[in-house]
Amino acid sequence: MSLLPYSLARPFLFAMDAETAHEHTLAMLARTQNTPLAWAYCQERVQDPVQLAGLTFPNRVGLAAGLDKNAHCIDGLAAMGFGFVEVGTVTPKGQPGNPKPRMFRLPEANALINRLGFNNEGLDAFLTNVKLAKFRSKSGTPMLLGLNIGKNAATPIENAADDYLICLDGVYPHADYVTVNISSPNTKNLRELQSDEALDALIGTLAKRRAELAQKHNKQVPVFIKIAPDLDSDQIAVIAATLKRHCVHEGTPSWGVIATNTTIARDAVQGMAHAAETGGLSGAPVFEKSNEVIRQLRAAMGPNFPIIGVGGILSGNDAVAKIKAGADVVQIYTGLIYKGPALVKEAAQAIRDHA
Repeated sequence: MSLLPYSLARPFLFAMDAETAHEHTLAMLARTQNTPLAWAYCQERVQDPVQLAGLTFPNRVGLAAGLDKNAHCIDGLAAMGFGFVEVGTVTPKGQPGNPKPRMFRLPEANALINRLGFNNEGLDAFLTNVKLAKFRSKSGTPMLLGLNIGKNAATPIENAADDYLICLDGVYPHADYVTVNISSPNTKNLRELQSDEALDALIGTLAKRRAELAQKHNKQVPVFIKIAPDLDSDQIAVIAATLKRHCVHEGTPSWGVIATNTTIARDAVQGMAHAAETGGLSGAPVFEKSNEVIRQLRAAMGPNFPIIGVGGILSGNDAVAKIKAGADVVQIYTGLIYKGPALVKEAAQAIRDHA
């Protein structure tokens, strides 16, 4: 059980600007993971195993990508009781991301706005860090690790598939699942990859390469496509049809969707400080938008297609609502910043009790 209530740490962290607090937190986790000091934030993992996409998830609460972009803190995050942790987004080459300031809290709305822009150290450094993680050597059912891939900002959108293939080749041997991020609003034109022809071509290319990698490495790694909440019913229908065309094969439920990324809408935060900042809005304001995308996807894809639900979970009840909307498992990020590691256990217990 954690020795340090998050309520004591939060005022100190919230006194800093959001990105500085983020960096301090990651540095602390990197220094203390796998040491006795990890007791400051560790907690027992709720056991609630579920089979999904050919994997056994120890429980149904994971960490969304974006918090640990460079995979420095996998073991520290594992100690918080997650059933799965997703790190990245990683790009083939390191890049600084967008100019600072680029991360803003909206405490009145339990929300964040970020325009980080896939800032990361690049694929080689990322893989070095992934290989250093020790979580798989722990006793019991291991936490699962998702590796999230993207394209470099300098890569023209028409060549985006080249970057995704480079990253897929690199992460495949080390991932329990891979996420293809085509929905960040902070890389120019990236969301164009969600359109009919572009998505069809990208998934077709990835499917071919994944088949080759499965044979080479003698393992089938599920691939999840991460989509935006700012999609209308027609766009969701197009995505569902594309997924059915490429990703639904009898006996191989090893593709899935993560719904959703951050939103560019500002309806729920009008008039608040920082509400006009460019970037993706996360936290409570995206909760219902993501749930609606999940509902429509579930209706379109049927009961067996893997869906990871993410967006605005700040309580156990929120996590259950995401499951009721049609998600198989859920992820948190902004909720962790506002509520601390206790949210992981609360959400996992609530889902287990609901089931």
